[in-house]
Amino acid sequence: MDQTKSQSLLERARKVIPGGVNSPVRAFGGAHVVSPFIVRGEGAWFEDEDGNRYVDYIGSWGPLVLGHAHPAVVDAVKAAAERGTSFGTPTASEIELAELLCERVPSLDMVRLVSSGTEATMSAVRVARGATGRDKFVKFVGCYHGHGDAFLIEAGSGLATHGTPSSPGVPAATAQDTLTVPYNDLEGVTKLFEQNRDQVAAVIVEPVAGNMGLVKPKEGFLEGLRSLCDEHGAVLIFDEVMTGFRVGPQGAQGRYGVTPDMTTLGKVIGGGLPVGAYGGRRELMEQVSPAGPIYQAGTLSGNPLAVAGGLAALTELFRDPSIFDRVEETTKMLGEGLESAASDAGIPLRVQSAGSMGCAYFTDRPVEDFAGAAACDAERFYRFHAAMLERGVYLAPSPFEAFFVGAAHGPDEVAHTLNAAAESFALL
Repeated sequence: MDQTKSQSLLERARKVIPGGVNSPVRAFGGAHVVSPFIVRGEGAWFEDEDGNRYVDYIGSWGPLVLGHAHPAVVDAVKAAAERGTSFGTPTASEIELAELLCERVPSLDMVRLVSSGTEATMSAVRVARGATGRDKFVKFVGCYHGHGDAFLIEAGSGLATHGTPSSPGVPAATAQDTLTVPYNDLEGVTKLFEQNRDQVAAVIVEPVAGNMGLVKPKEGFLEGLRSLCDEHGAVLIFDEVMTGFRVGPQGAQGRYGVTPDMTTLGKVIGGGLPVGAYGGRRELMEQVSPAGPIYQAGTLSGNPLAVAGGLAALTELFRDPSIFDRVEETTKMLGEGLESAASDAGIPLRVQSAGSMGCAYFTDRPVEDFAGAAACDAERFYRFHAAMLERGVYLAPSPFEAFFVGAAHGPDEVAHTLNAAAESFALL
C-alpha cells in the first residue's frame, strides 16, 4: 500500500499541529502504519490522498449512520449555507431539532444545543451541581466524557478513592471532586454514596460504554444507578453522545428501559457536522440561563449548518424505522464472521456489539469493564489493524475504540471485510 502522500502530509502537519493531528487518536498511536489522510468519502467507503480506498468502520467516530456524503444531508447543508453560515441569533430550525430530540428521547423535556459532546457533558454536570448545591460526582473508569478537566481522572485502587489527574494541566482540586469506580460495579457505587453522603451531585455514565471498546451494562446495573440516584437525591446523567441513535431509535435509555434525569447527545444529531446537546427534566433545564441562574453560552450553538445536517440525518433515519434493525443485523453478521475467521486461524477473539456499534477484543473472555479491556492482547490488535488497513479496511486504530456500522454497509462490504480478516488472521 502506497502511503507516500500521507507520510509527506503528516511530516508537514507536525510542524504546525501538535503531533500532526487535531485529535490524538488520529495519530495512530501504537499502530504500525501511518494514518491515512482522507480526501473524500461516499457511502461506506472513503479514499486517501494516495488513492487507497477503504471500507470505513469509524464513520467519523459515530455520526455517519447514513454513510459518507448522503444526498439528503449534503443537500440540506448546501441549502443552509446559501442562506448564511452563522447568525448568532435564534432560528426556526433550532426549534425543529429540539422538538425532534424531545419527541424521540424519553428523558428530554427541554434541550439546549451546543457545539460538541464535551460542551454537553460539562454543562450537564454544571446543571446537576447547581440544582443540588453539591460538588462531587461519580464517573466510571474507562468511560470518556470529553476533555473537560473534571473528566480526565484516573481511578485509585480503592472503590472510594478520590481520583488523581491523569493529564498535566488538570488541578488536583478539580480531581478530588471526581469519584471513580469500575464500570458495571453497582456495589462500588453504593459504597461511594455511603462514604460521601449528601455530597454527590450526579452520576454520569455511558449507558453502553464505547471508549473501552464496547461494554454493555450488566443486567440491573442501569436500574441500580437509577435507584441510588433517587435514594440520595443525585442527578443521573446518561452520556449518549455516542449511543444516541446508534444503539436504537431512542438511544440506550430506550433500549434498556431506564430513564435518566439528564442526557447528553452529539455525533448523529449533527449528521457529521459539529454539534452537541444536553437536556432533561423541565425543572432542571429551566435553571439554565436565561431562564434560570446556571450560566452556559456558545457563539456557534445551534449553528444553522449543523442543525440542517442533523435534521436531515434524523429525518432520513426515522423515515424508515426498520433501518435500525437492519444495521444492527449487519453489525451482528460482521461480528459473527470475524469470530469465525479468527477461530479458523486458532486465534481467540470476542466481538461485543450493541446496535450499530461493536468491538473486536483479542481475548477468549467477556469484557465487562476497563480492566477486562486492558487485559486483552493489544499488540496482536495493532498487527491485525495494520494488516486490515493494507487490505482496504479502516478500523479504529486503538483496541479501546468501538467500530461503527452504517446503513451503507451491505453484503459486499461485509464480504470484503471478512475476506480481509481471514487473510489478516493467517498472518497473526
